[in-house]
Amino acid sequence: MRKFFGTDGIRGKVGEFPITPDFALKLGYAAGKVLAGLSDNPAVIIGKDTRSSGYLFESSLEAGLSYAGVDVFMAGPIPTPAVAYLTRALRLSAGIVISASHNPYYDNGIKFFSNSGNKLPDEIETKIEEELQKEMVIGPRLSKVVRLDDARGRYIEFCKSTFPNELNLNNLKIVLDCANGATYQVAPSIFRELGAQVIKIGCEPDGININNNCGSTYPKILIKKVIEHKADLGIAFDGDGDRVLMVDKNGLEYNGDKLIYIIVKAYLAANKKIEGVVGTVMSNLGLELALKRLNINFIRAKVGDRYVLEELIKHDWILGAEASGHILCLDKHSTGDGIISALQVLASIVKMGKSLKDLIDWEDYPQVLQNIKLNNEPDKLLNEIQSTINLAESNLGNRGRVVVRKSGTEQLIRVMVEAETYELANKWVDEIVTKIKSIN
Repeated sequence: MRKFFGTDGIRGKVGEFPITPDFALKLGYAAGKVLAGLSDNPAVIIGKDTRSSGYLFESSLEAGLSYAGVDVFMAGPIPTPAVAYLTRALRLSAGIVISASHNPYYDNGIKFFSNSGNKLPDEIETKIEEELQKEMVIGPRLSKVVRLDDARGRYIEFCKSTFPNELNLNNLKIVLDCANGATYQVAPSIFRELGAQVIKIGCEPDGININNNCGSTYPKILIKKVIEHKADLGIAFDGDGDRVLMVDKNGLEYNGDKLIYIIVKAYLAANKKIEGVVGTVMSNLGLELALKRLNINFIRAKVGDRYVLEELIKHDWILGAEASGHILCLDKHSTGDGIISALQVLASIVKMGKSLKDLIDWEDYPQVLQNIKLNNEPDKLLNEIQSTINLAESNLGNRGRVVVRKSGTEQLIRVMVEAETYELANKWVDEIVTKIKSIN
């Protein structure tokens, strides 16, 4: 059982253990010792989003890795998927990202990529945690630290290479919301260089405004700007650039469920064989039924892009997504990438000559989600409310779904009910939440 690593690395509030500079120092050292045991010349790349606290953890990780004898490439503010790409492209031992993704500025986190550009395997994370318990002892050499000045340029060219050479975005006006986060420099360049007219918002980070009333978790401003500028569509990323949400010219939102469906249709139109798609327990039932009509298998993984990836690898499939906007196209990249996912959707629009709305031929099942802050131990609480969950599932039958789970990144229980009507979904969410609150 790992103590510090969750579904997406280590995350929490800055200044509260383990999100402290002294822990980051030891974490860098521990990771360095493990990596040094796997390679003769271990080297890692460190990237970060735009939080002011990133400087603290960047310096601490660098010092710990150097003390363990691991060379370090510093990439500065850059999207999480860029670190995954550069880790592979530079043949490095691992990549490290300092980010709390879509969380507010006062949170931060540290996550790792393996040398293949995937999330670090559980067994390596376990070894790092074991090394954390040991005393820091200087290695046989102190490593070198290099600033990777062309990191952004390398990533920009990689993203553009995933867009078909015969297509361009010349006739599209796009509003880009970069959440005042890690995509603020690279995303506008990518879409402009492919021909789009770009209107930027959320591209003025100050260290504390990341994800603040902007980005993929807050699309209101994006919708307003798309309509105001009479743009063809809007694209929003989260703080570290691995999620994407889109809106059309009328302000209608398209989440990960809708976007992966558009990508599937484009792949089919190009005569690419798609045996199946991986979603999560939170993916809308409407998506599952729509894919079945296309004779495409659909599997649900646990929430978390690492679990979607595990299922894709297991079944040798290439497409998966979370409703939140994590989309995996494994024929393009080894991890979820908001920019690359958006480019695949735009390629679909341009090649098929249809709007976002025209490409969606199914309706969402009404879905109600409520989060409850935890006071008690989550597993015990989940056991105590199981009878209420069973009652809801029995009443909904095959006309809906119930998902009650603990968050992998926050001290929350998430309750979701999907049903034929909002009234029915609300009824059972209220029943379950009332039960939770009575014992929490």
